[in-house]
Amino acid sequence: MLKQTYKICFCFRRRFKLTVAEPPAEIKSLFDKYSENGIMTADHLNRFLIEVQGERTATKQEAEAIIESLKELKHLNMFHRKTLNLEAFFKYLFSDSNTPLLNKVNQDMTASLSHYFVFTGHNSYLTGNQLSSDCSDVPIIKALQRGVRVIELDLWPNSSKDDIHVIHGRTLTTPVELIKCLKSIKEHAFEASEYPVIITLEDHLTPDLRAKMAKMVTQIYGDVLHAPAGSECSSEFPSPESLKGRIVISTKPPKEYLESKSLQEKDEDSEKGEDSSKKNSWGIEVSDLKSKFENFDKINPEDGDDAEEEDIDDAESKLQQSSATEYGSLIAIHAGKLKGGINEWLKIDPDKVRRISLNEQKLEKAVIIHSTELIRFTQKNLLRVFPRGTRFDSSNYNPLLGWMYGAQMVAFNMQVAYSAFLENVNLWLFLYDVTCKVIHICQTVRGHGRSLWLMQGLFRANGGCGYVKKPDILLKVSPGNEVFDPKAKLPVNKTLKVKVYMGEGWYLDFRHTHFDIYSPPDFYVRVGIAGVPADSLMKKTRSIEDDWTPTWNEEFEFPLTVPELALLRIEVHDYDMSEKDDFGGQTCLPLSELRTGIRTVPLYDQKGDKYNNVKLLMRFEFV
Repeated sequence: MLKQTYKICFCFRRRFKLTVAEPPAEIKSLFDKYSENGIMTADHLNRFLIEVQGERTATKQEAEAIIESLKELKHLNMFHRKTLNLEAFFKYLFSDSNTPLLNKVNQDMTASLSHYFVFTGHNSYLTGNQLSSDCSDVPIIKALQRGVRVIELDLWPNSSKDDIHVIHGRTLTTPVELIKCLKSIKEHAFEASEYPVIITLEDHLTPDLRAKMAKMVTQIYGDVLHAPAGSECSSEFPSPESLKGRIVISTKPPKEYLESKSLQEKDEDSEKGEDSSKKNSWGIEVSDLKSKFENFDKINPEDGDDAEEEDIDDAESKLQQSSATEYGSLIAIHAGKLKGGINEWLKIDPDKVRRISLNEQKLEKAVIIHSTELIRFTQKNLLRVFPRGTRFDSSNYNPLLGWMYGAQMVAFNMQVAYSAFLENVNLWLFLYDVTCKVIHICQTVRGHGRSLWLMQGLFRANGGCGYVKKPDILLKVSPGNEVFDPKAKLPVNKTLKVKVYMGEGWYLDFRHTHFDIYSPPDFYVRVGIAGVPADSLMKKTRSIEDDWTPTWNEEFEFPLTVPELALLRIEVHDYDMSEKDDFGGQTCLPLSELRTGIRTVPLYDQKGDKYNNVKLLMRFEFV
């Protein structure tokens, strides 16, 4: 047992004992039950895995492998190489090999893309706030390494109109070259997951630059790019499994492309008399064309000088359409332009699939009246939700609102921590011109917070591959043509019991005065559920004073009406009587994949980076 000293003043010091983690009483009782004479054999351990840990298919060979892995820890003083003593058993339970989630893809990946939640970034190129930070490929790389599967790029002409920049338009952000972002995406796309990366584009380019962009994308990505063939069906999206290792482009087709497709289809219909629907390539969305295009008349070559001028215009138009066709053919997921009211946005075309985007405010309004239509739309089509425009500080919203209604792409700010919201005086002038009012100044980017923790928590499911299958309640329609209603009062489906035993690792990962200058921390744990409104609830343990290795031994129960959409929230804080409580770690775990039994729960910092040593020992049980 070690001691730790804290200075109170020049002449006075306080000393505290540093305790070593010891097995809680319940762990000792379980060891006694599943061992003989203080020795746990592979048969004993296998029975423990099946009966307590809920691992119904566990084998003796797996138990032997666990014992063998602990043999390397020489300090455990194991009596025999093929058995465990209490210390070794406790070390196994409190090890990283006993985590609450399986670290592998375990869901069906062969359904349509519309059947999955997809890990989605918003303005993925920004290093900080939305108004004056730098644009860079670095946050794109970091997002991909975390498992993000949807990267957003805003494309604008550079100042000389001869190249393409990625920049948050009409702000003071500094640009980055498109080619740099595209190359970084290719290099890092599949480091964290082999499933497809979708690039959503906000296109503000001229036809010439679109043609340049098309060549750039083709040259950089080559066969990795998924450009759908003309014979592919457009009535359903392909599956993540079929798109493994592929990069997919999603944006609104340019007007010239839609124009040329419409004319081509008309010519083919008149000349061959074929059904035009057979010629539609997968994922292509053909919007209703304006009447002037529908009534387009062919040029009469016998019209004299006027006809010659029209021929020249027609040649230029065809050249534009040709470059637009080259660009448009790369778009695998067509985004629709919102026209009319929400009833028009959510219309389902049985022969076409598409993606639409709503900001969080429009979604909030839509769920009030059109909740049923939203869920039906997302059973077949893709819905992307993005932060409202006033989130200058790169903060985020509650992602559950989108998930509850089937939105696959809930786009989030995932920027790295940034030192200041206002970097220079010019931004003061910019804000004054834009808003003409006082704006609260934030010193750090607020993208890192509980909303982002929920996002990261959901996508720890399915091996962290970036695609999580939507629950059946969001995919099925009842015989009465009814769909799931998140606001409905439902009976309790099951109850989750959570027991918080203890925690350790802070002494190794933090300096000893990090939480309190004069004493060790006073840790407590907040445990709760994030889900449909009826299930959302938070509870907390008591504070354990002056202890780097706190033991709580407290149990909580959470009744659940919709466990399929629930996340278990876990936070550790240091109680401070005079100031705001200090942050000591967090994690979120999807209940759909939570492993029952006694588990080690690793904790993460506010950005979502895993601590080296900080973890909790907890028990989970569904009744």
